[in-house]
Amino acid sequence: MATRKLKIACAGLGRMGARHAMNLLTRTPRAELVAVFSPEPKEIDWARRELEPSGVKIYTDYDEMLSHPSLEAVLIATVTTAHAEEAIKAIEADKHVLCEKPLSTSVEISQSVVDAANRKPHLKVMCGFSRRFDSSYREAYERMESGAIGRPSVFRSQTCDRLDKSGFFVAYAEFSGGIFVDCNIHDIDLALWFLGQDSVVKSVVAMGICAVEPDLRKHKDVDNGVGIVEFWNGKIAYFYSSRMMAAGQHDMTEIVGTNGKLAVNANPVGSLVEMYEPTGVRREIPSDYWGRFQNAFVTEANEFTAACLDNAKLPFKLSGAVQAVQIGCALQESLNTGKKISYDETGRRVETAKL
Repeated sequence: MATRKLKIACAGLGRMGARHAMNLLTRTPRAELVAVFSPEPKEIDWARRELEPSGVKIYTDYDEMLSHPSLEAVLIATVTTAHAEEAIKAIEADKHVLCEKPLSTSVEISQSVVDAANRKPHLKVMCGFSRRFDSSYREAYERMESGAIGRPSVFRSQTCDRLDKSGFFVAYAEFSGGIFVDCNIHDIDLALWFLGQDSVVKSVVAMGICAVEPDLRKHKDVDNGVGIVEFWNGKIAYFYSSRMMAAGQHDMTEIVGTNGKLAVNANPVGSLVEMYEPTGVRREIPSDYWGRFQNAFVTEANEFTAACLDNAKLPFKLSGAVQAVQIGCALQESLNTGKKISYDETGRRVETAKL
């Protein structure tokens, strides 16, 4: 007897979308990639070479793809500004949705996705915060929950991308929402996970510099940013983001408790090989985000597929994606205004004061 598979489509075939598509095609046994969408000729050419021979239907119109026969779910990995509209269309077409982060660069638009999902409670709608599926982060969370470090009080996390001299991040900044919304959104989501999804923000402050890409200023963005978020429950989070790590990708997190500390990827390694050379001792580290988290994306695809097929509970609430965007937007605003943003104990914004 054949095992039923989830018939899923992938929207967007850029760098991230192509990786998602290949995961669905080759590393998600309970899913069947039946269709893909992209308006870009280069991406269509890639799909014809890599996906079409496996029977995957290629669409250049998103709405047509949603009408693909027997389609049950959509993975959205298009440009950030299209996430919300495409997610809502898929929900309204009665499809399960896995949407790349963030849902939107706007709090209100992100909330509209949650509202659409609430109107279709039988559907599984999830935002792709991939680090929640990483085995190291899951182990750290379990250790924290067991009381191994006492009461978690300080959360420090960073997303540091390898230096890209092509100018990609300058062009990307036009629609990314800024370094805190795009780059640190994973760290913000982790803070809400480890410090408590019900944590209420007390204050937000951020600053940054353009160390290698001065053209980022025209998009009100930076290539290095630091943000601090204080919560009303007596906890604090520190975020660092960078686009200029020369050695490679370095994403790491520390959770400091009253009786110890947990660190995830504090000393990154690409392999267990260490090189003892005349110039010194060194080791390779992952060159990009995918090198560090590719297995987390596979786990994400498999767990989402299982939730859809088995009507199982998703690992976290969609509303958390709105909280993450809200904090990211506030950090970006603080960065550009030079003001500290404060909130009352209900989370309502109450004042802004100069630094």
